[in-house]
This record gives sequence, C-alpha cells and structure tokens, in this order.
Amino acid sequence: MNHFQFSLLTADPESAARRGRIQTPRGVIETPIFMPVGTQGTVKGMLPEALKDIGAQIILANTYHLFLRPGHERVQRLGGLHRFMNWDRPILTDSGGFQVFSLGELRRITEEGVVFQSHLDGSAHLLSPELSIGVQQALGADIIMAFDECIPYPATREYVLQSTLRSTRWALRCKNALGEKGQQALFGIVQGGMHSDLRRQSSDQLQEIGFDGYAVGGLSVGEEAEVMYEAMDFTLPLLPQDRPRYVMGVGTPENLIEGIRRGVDMFDCVMPTRNARNGVLFTSFGKISIKQARYMDDQQPVDSVCSCYVCRNYSRAYLRHLYQSGEILASVLNTHHNLHYYLDLMTQARQAIEEGSFSRFRREFYRIRQEQNLLSES
Repeated sequence: MNHFQFSLLTADPESAARRGRIQTPRGVIETPIFMPVGTQGTVKGMLPEALKDIGAQIILANTYHLFLRPGHERVQRLGGLHRFMNWDRPILTDSGGFQVFSLGELRRITEEGVVFQSHLDGSAHLLSPELSIGVQQALGADIIMAFDECIPYPATREYVLQSTLRSTRWALRCKNALGEKGQQALFGIVQGGMHSDLRRQSSDQLQEIGFDGYAVGGLSVGEEAEVMYEAMDFTLPLLPQDRPRYVMGVGTPENLIEGIRRGVDMFDCVMPTRNARNGVLFTSFGKISIKQARYMDDQQPVDSVCSCYVCRNYSRAYLRHLYQSGEILASVLNTHHNLHYYLDLMTQARQAIEEGSFSRFRREFYRIRQEQNLLSES
C-alpha cells in the first residue's frame, strides 16, 4: 500500500538488529521504536504535548476499552480518535483480543468470535474479527491489528494448535473485512505458543494471506525471559525482511535491548507508565523504588545522565515526598521520566545500529547496570 511503507535503512553487522523507517499518512516512525500505551485514549499522566516533547512518534490505544466506553461510533462522530484525544501523530490500536481473553470465566470462545461480559456493567457482547476491524476503522488508527487469541502460558500443545489455526482463520476474515477501504495498515499476529513448528506454520499461513506488518503475539504472558527470547529466536527469522516486526506487550529495558538484537522493530508495554504510578523509576543504572526511605534527603536527580525535564528540575527527595503524600504530580513526573527513559533508549539504539556499534552499545548497557549492582551490594 503506498500510504504505508517500511524501509530497511541499516542492518547491524554483528546481530539481527535493524534500523528502519515506517511512512504513514500521519508521519514517519523511526524504528526500532517503543510505543507508549494510551489504553483509553490517553497515556496516563501525560499531555499530548509532553509526549511529543519526549519524542513519542506513535502511541497505542485499546480497542476493547474504547469499544465499551465511550463507544467507537461516538468517537467516529466526534471526528475520530486523533481529534478526540488531540494527537496528530500515528496511532496503533490493538484488536481487543488480549483484553477479552484475559477476562477468563467472563468469556466464551466460538468460531464466530468471543462472547464476553463487560467488566464495566456485565453486559454481554460478541467481539468478532469483523467487529474488531470495524471498531478500529471507526477509531481511525493508522495501524490496526488482526483479531487473535492470546494463548495462555502454559497450555497444552493441542490447545495451542487449535487456537493458532483459529487465529489464522480470523486473520483472513480481518483482511477481508478491511478490504481496500481507508488508509489503515493491517498487521497479522503470529501465534503458536512456545512450539517452533506451530510458529512456523502460523507465520507461513499469515504471509500467504499478506499483511503490512507482522507481530509476534503470545509473549510476556507469564513465561520466563529466556523462554520468551527462545520464542523470538525461532519466530523472528521466519518473518519477511521488508515488513515491520512488532513484539506485543514487551517489556523491561533489558527485554527491549534483547528484542532489538533479534530484529524487533516495534514494542509496546504498560511497564514504564504502570511502574511510574507505583513509584518505580527506570534509570541507566537499573530500577529504583522512590518510596524507599533512603531517598528522603537525596538531592540527586533520578538519573544523573538523563536529560528529561524531571531530572533537570527535581530531586529524588522531592519525588519521594510527592509519592508518599499521594500527590497527582508524583504520577505525572514519574511517568514523564520513565517514558523519556524508554524513548531515549530507543534513540540510542537507533544511533548505535546506524553506526554499526549496537553490540558495543548492548555490552555497555549491561556493564553499567552490573557495576551499579556491585556498588549496591558493597
């Protein structure tokens, strides 16, 4: 599609890391990229202007939540999600599948889709592949996702097989439902659990259908990091070089570095924002819990090498005071810092790939953390 194009700019000589660029109707996305999560049409604690200031190129919004409240048709009547939330850069919407399947006993899977009860009022709904695409079209996102089942971990091989086959059938229905309408890019989602042959089967079948990009789904669902990396190792090489690769719901800064090393272009996760609201801050030297008493009189910034607004203007002592006092500003400042850290990490990774030095960048990333851990233990 000429309105959506991925260009591979540079490949790292010592790893599978890639530097790319995605052209969308609402702007360019430089990859690898982290997408802040704006579940209900807002990244919690962040004004759109603040997101732009820290370098957010694209954000994620949630189909399930916006479908239930305020409703996709209302958002469409009000001019679409971009106008509704005052964000003129690209938006990616997930399909709603992850949220529906996480409802557990409140949902029932059929070939038609998923029957579920709203977590808001208990009302019954059927979310089908066609409705998921219709909701995402009404919202007006630039990148939309095929409806799939996020397979729980662990699960039996037979369950994973049947679920993956059904998700592939749903993916075809999503492609047919979208047709040639609009300027939205549709991504398929590779499933298959932790089974390499099922991942290959899923990837092959999705590529037969043909999508603008491919996501690796079913990760970060409770498995250990090494299991997740193993699944990336046997899935990512199966995906086409000329399409963006998106690992959904991942993760920690370490997860991002390891994903980039394996060839991932796009990430999203609630970790930086959710942790911020709980007083956990990410730094170049590792995580800190600002609620701890050791920071009561600490005049240092959160991260001595961070250039964000928070680190330039506030001390750890002040941030701890805000958090302990239950002030709204605590979440605002903590979120600002954490997202700046994540986005700056992506900027550094892109630069390292361009310079052919990603492996050195990765080693330095871990060395600094290891030194800090040794200092903390001494």
